[in-house]
Amino acid sequence: MRFLLLAALGIALLPLCAQPAGKALVVSVDGLDQRYLDEADRLALRIPNIRRLMKEGQWARGVEGQVPTVTWPSHTTLISGVGPHIHGIKGNRRPKSEGGEYYWSSSLLHARTLLDALKAAGRTSAAITWPVTVDAPLTWNLPEYFQRRRGGDMDVRSIESRCVPADLVQKIAAVYPAFPREWMEDRNRTMAALYLLKNAQPDLLLVHLVDLDSEAHENGPFTREANATLENIDEYLGQMMRALPVGYAFVLVSDHGFEKVDDEVNLAVAARAEDVHGVRPMGGFVVAATPEAARFLRALKAGGRHGLGREIPADEIARLAPDLASSPALFESAPGVYFTTNETAAEHAKPGEAGKHGHWPTRYRAVYAVWGAGLTAGRLPIIQQTEVAGRLASIVGLPFAPGPK
Repeated sequence: MRFLLLAALGIALLPLCAQPAGKALVVSVDGLDQRYLDEADRLALRIPNIRRLMKEGQWARGVEGQVPTVTWPSHTTLISGVGPHIHGIKGNRRPKSEGGEYYWSSSLLHARTLLDALKAAGRTSAAITWPVTVDAPLTWNLPEYFQRRRGGDMDVRSIESRCVPADLVQKIAAVYPAFPREWMEDRNRTMAALYLLKNAQPDLLLVHLVDLDSEAHENGPFTREANATLENIDEYLGQMMRALPVGYAFVLVSDHGFEKVDDEVNLAVAARAEDVHGVRPMGGFVVAATPEAARFLRALKAGGRHGLGREIPADEIARLAPDLASSPALFESAPGVYFTTNETAAEHAKPGEAGKHGHWPTRYRAVYAVWGAGLTAGRLPIIQQTEVAGRLASIVGLPFAPGPK
């Protein structure tokens, strides 16, 4: 039945020697670009546990996301099987017209998720700082919720105020006294995962590790600092792999890739100089909302001074950003360039961060790898991020049809 479900979703799997595991631990390493795996030798990465996944498990040649390639929409796509234009999480924060707050609550979702399906089936689930999970139908939940941040760290007391059950932090602290520190870091996220694997064994456990994303923003991807952070995360992954109960699959995913940024370009300056309207910078790409704006951007690209890269074909726009399919033109940024949305900024400026995401989805790829008993080791093709939920449903033996609520 699991193979029939995947076939119905148009998803290919390598052959299995036995039935897939009925439970899964899914660890998302925020910002884990596929190139960290593909180029692990060139980067001299000391990541024995990820290398074990690559040797013994099934791992894709990459995961292609949908617009926008940022954390909260991408994590929602991973467990809903649909893009932001359907599930409704259009960014990390809600539009200014809706107050500009983060998309904290699952009540804002317009699509079903695996968590809904598990609850309907009478099965259990857990999540550790997974985005858009406040009020989610989880059996155990340490949601991504914070009133204070320190890089990728989130204040534990805010998380505790929304956790399920209400005494979950105290229960974990009884086993791991270092857990209830001021900040939730990947170290104590791992403690929580180990606690739940031993004491709860949910059918699906979602863990969101954040430190790599924070380091890549600060120092750039594939730098000494980012590589060292990934090596540290690999130690946490090893702890979780060794703690897996019998019958579990281990799934490694990520939300988006990363690009080094050297120049932040304000296209509004050039547009105002020519009295052109409809130029909409969106970070790693720019939208021409009018035919006039499209002609203007094509002229700028020909001039070669404003960081405009490839003009994106219409069929690619329809596939990866359906909300933008009616736009007269879209251009991705040139390598090293990011388009600021601050219209009052200088035409060219040094970026506030050395690394960025939010680029057009084909610019980089995220990660998908699965490891566990009964799997035939090998490579999968590049897959779509919308496929991952169906793959996870198959692993845990869960009927799941992606779509609106």
